[in-house]
Amino acid sequence: MINAKLLQLVIDASNDGIVVAEQEGDDNILIYANRAFEELTGYTSDEILYQDCRFLQASDRNQPGLAAIREAVNAHRPCRQIIRNYRKDGSPFWNELSITPVFNEADQLTYYIGIQKNVTEQVQAQERVKELEAELATLRAQLAQLKN
Repeated sequence: MINAKLLQLVIDASNDGIVVAEQEGDDNILIYANRAFEELTGYTSDEILYQDCRFLQASDRNQPGLAAIREAVNAHRPCRQIIRNYRKDGSPFWNELSITPVFNEADQLTYYIGIQKNVTEQVQAQERVKELEAELATLRAQLAQLKN
């Protein structure tokens, strides 16, 4: 079995943000955040510990992925969604959030592990592809009209 010190080194070396949260009522309170999470969000661990992760959505709470996340958390099952989050400075980023419940030996939910991956470039590229496809469809329609 891996020892705690090695596990800490591995988690801190991750390029993706990793947090651990425990459930308190309707909230999932952060009890750990690695350095990559701090770098991604601009928040230090001291600023965010013992808060629910929802602060990362600011007032942008009407996102489709958030409903899927709430549903998965309520059902105590894993989930992966792409949502818009906001850094400490207010700048947005697209976050591929993976949430996994952790159960103890008695099969009781004890923690959630959250992994945040910045997928802003991929989302922007997908949006640009959609824009270009729409432009292409318009140009094809105009070309078809000219041929008639």
